[in-house]
Amino acid sequence: MKNTEKITREIIEFHKNIEKWFQGKTENHEALYRTLLSGFSPEFRMISGNGDAVTLSMLSDWLPTVFGKFPERTIQVENIETNHTDYHGIATYTETQVTGEAITKRKSSAVFLINAEKALWLHLIEQWI
Repeated sequence: MKNTEKITREIIEFHKNIEKWFQGKTENHEALYRTLLSGFSPEFRMISGNGDAVTLSMLSDWLPTVFGKFPERTIQVENIETNHTDYHGIATYTETQVTGEAITKRKSSAVFLINAEKALWLHLIEQWI
């Protein structure tokens, strides 16, 4: 698989899985939890749309608090653009979350570490739009 495909696949699959997590739609929530976290580098850092700094540890602690909390939330990812070297990639994309009448949009920029199997999230910056 080419690096562009690894990055695009990781973005799409993560958002499909986080949507399932928010909705609580899974046969095995422990397996889904492991799948969600398996896409991140241990050094992962994020700046949320609110400007909050988040580490992988913080993300892993937060996930159980939102399992099934938004049964009607849908997530759409579009406008994915990627660039990469042999071992690193950068992507931008737009994410839209719809929960009932509430719609939130964010523009995200992500840096990935690329290995033989997949792209791992290293840094993520979200900005509300």
